[in-house]
Amino acid sequence: MTSRQTAIRTASPRGFLRVGRSVALPVRRVSVLTALVLFVLLLAGAVATLSLGRLGIPLSELAGAVTGGAEGKNGFVIERLRGPRLVVAVGTGAALGLSGALFQSVTRNPLGSPDVIGLASGAGAGAAISALLFPDTVPVALGALIGAVLAMVLVYVSTGTGFRNPARLVIAGIGIAAMGTAITQYVVYAMERDRAAVLTAYVNGSLSARSWEDATTIWLVLLVVAPLTVLLSRRLDIGEMGDDIAAALGSQPRRTKTAAVVLAIVLSAGAVSVAGPIAFIALTSPQVAKRITRVPGPHLALSALTGALLLVLADLCAQQLPLFDNLPVGIYTMAIGGVYLGCLLVREWRRGVL
Repeated sequence: MTSRQTAIRTASPRGFLRVGRSVALPVRRVSVLTALVLFVLLLAGAVATLSLGRLGIPLSELAGAVTGGAEGKNGFVIERLRGPRLVVAVGTGAALGLSGALFQSVTRNPLGSPDVIGLASGAGAGAAISALLFPDTVPVALGALIGAVLAMVLVYVSTGTGFRNPARLVIAGIGIAAMGTAITQYVVYAMERDRAAVLTAYVNGSLSARSWEDATTIWLVLLVVAPLTVLLSRRLDIGEMGDDIAAALGSQPRRTKTAAVVLAIVLSAGAVSVAGPIAFIALTSPQVAKRITRVPGPHLALSALTGALLLVLADLCAQQLPLFDNLPVGIYTMAIGGVYLGCLLVREWRRGVL
């Protein structure tokens, strides 16, 4: 038995979450405790988002405002200004975190994410082209969604094996990402200053001026896709032991990988359609969740919670730090990703991998 298999067998003790009489989902106690802590931190971040700043709602009035009793300034903050923005941030962060966990589980690579395989760059290129060529007919969000889908189609075709080969997937994605970035930069250079400024904010990822329609979009995507990831999680867990063992146990690793990548693409495309290509949340969230729990597995739910928490905190900084007023939230997530990549490189260097 390999050390990897031993680690899986000797991981922290499991309990079972029962749904009715016929469904029992295995859960680890440390994962449940971590999820509770992340949820409390997320709730604290949400309260801070709604209550801090000049237009913040006083804590004594916050509960009533959230439950529908807000009027005047408080009503405007909840219904138009910060309420939709917060709900979109939570949904988008959860979608990106879950997407990153799926990609990293399939590729078995801490760098596997929509950022690396070209989805985010494709979305940026699609947004740029729609803003330049079809400014009055194609919304920027729709252009971003089309660009993300086309980028994934190009990756699928260029690998020669679809989404089944992780190494080819990453290599092809890097090439598509470079092309998408080049297109975006050209369009920004060619556009008029005012329109270019708006586009630049979008392609960096922005939660400004979000609406309840945006919130409905991302949460519908989550409600449809999240149950499917739960059904897939057991096969992904088995896949952590390697394709040969997974095939012997009947989990059909090739189909599992393809299904996981498709679900990850849907999640990422939904996030891009409402907030633009926000970088590094999908990359860092699964790794943070993994290092907190120190147990094997894809950590789907924890990655979603971590992604939501990171994006809410990044957006809180975007709203409240006076030194960097009105910066797109994607700038802050890039900083988070830069710190993560630096720590990862140092860790791999110390292990002698680099």
